[in-house]
Amino acid sequence: MSSCSKPIVGALVGGFTLVLTTSINSIAIAETLPTLLRQAASSNSRESQAAIAALRQFKDEGVQAFWQTYQTQLPTDERLRKVLDQICQQKDCDMSRLYWYTDLEQAKAAAKTSNKPILSLRLLGYLDEDLSCANSRFFRTVLYPNAEISQYLRDRFILHWQSVRPVPKVTIDFGDGRKLQRTLTGNSIHYILDSEGRTVDALPGLYAPKAFYHNLAIAEQAALQSSKLAGNDRTQWLRSYHSDRLNVLQTNWRSDLVRLGIAYQPLLASSQVESNLTSTPDAEIAGRRAIAKSAPEIPLLRRTRSSSVLASNNDKLTDTQWQRMAALNAREVKLDDNSQALMRRKLSSQSSFPQVLANFERAIAQDTVRNEYLFHARLHQWLAEGTAENNLNALNERVYSELFLTPSSDRWLGLSARDVYTGIEAQ
Repeated sequence: MSSCSKPIVGALVGGFTLVLTTSINSIAIAETLPTLLRQAASSNSRESQAAIAALRQFKDEGVQAFWQTYQTQLPTDERLRKVLDQICQQKDCDMSRLYWYTDLEQAKAAAKTSNKPILSLRLLGYLDEDLSCANSRFFRTVLYPNAEISQYLRDRFILHWQSVRPVPKVTIDFGDGRKLQRTLTGNSIHYILDSEGRTVDALPGLYAPKAFYHNLAIAEQAALQSSKLAGNDRTQWLRSYHSDRLNVLQTNWRSDLVRLGIAYQPLLASSQVESNLTSTPDAEIAGRRAIAKSAPEIPLLRRTRSSSVLASNNDKLTDTQWQRMAALNAREVKLDDNSQALMRRKLSSQSSFPQVLANFERAIAQDTVRNEYLFHARLHQWLAEGTAENNLNALNERVYSELFLTPSSDRWLGLSARDVYTGIEAQ
């Protein structure tokens, strides 16, 4: 702490202590928690923002206190929900009540203090905004509000998110005051880190709740176990862990193929990248690597881009075969009451909720098997072979480039067709 500032410790209120840092030239005022909760809900923007910033210092306790105070108003008061979103740094936080760090160093400090691993989300856009990339929006519907998962995350992890880059948006103006706005392309990934911020495992893309919880529980134990080791011992332990997890996936893959009567093929034929990166990946091809998000995005991509490229999954199985494989575990995909309530809140009254829910759950089931067999298996291989970078940012760059097909080198994210004449000046 610098010599020109000092900590000011507020009164203990309801089991919470607020610690503020203030200049020695200013008047330090430690606000009590009830006062902060009232001020955060104020219509006075300046007063509200100051209180929100102070409440974030309470972390999970601040989130829970605000939710408990205003829980009866939150379902019908959008302004109060936005206040809670700012305290959490997550859109729709009234359904998840999760506190997120947006600074990794602060998250690492909290992890060391609590002896918890870190769940670090990388996404396009921002988690506290409505129009972040589609998969991160689906995390806020499928995973974070899930009663079992949200409690598990609060109890066992320090949560952090970081934007990889802004998410592309398209707006259709109908000319009569109505505008339809959607996001295009982009994917998201959860990294499981130890308290030092070192990668232990990663869950790429959207998973069904039970599959997400199962994978997260295994990775949590790996993070705790590996953190007890140092140097080469830790390196070798983690390589063995990933080799074992890859073997499990290979066994499951073989079993699923047999159950479906599909001829056997290796899960990972080689360590070479499966996608052709000699040219810029096409946005439609990249989009089809995530089924749930492709449903709203692909029709827009086909209508807004001057491209004749036929999208291909470049997958091992046909779409029909993936659908059959996903159906093997369809019962594991069911969304809980909290997730369904959030879906209902966002849907038009003209929508058929049972049909929307059924379609969404089928897409989630496909994403789960594809993410495990195409992406997670490849990550296990990289980490088992020691070919994945120790630097998290470098690993994330590789994930977005080679798995998600949205490399940072392509400033247009596959949305600009270089080999098609548009009649418009090149950008």
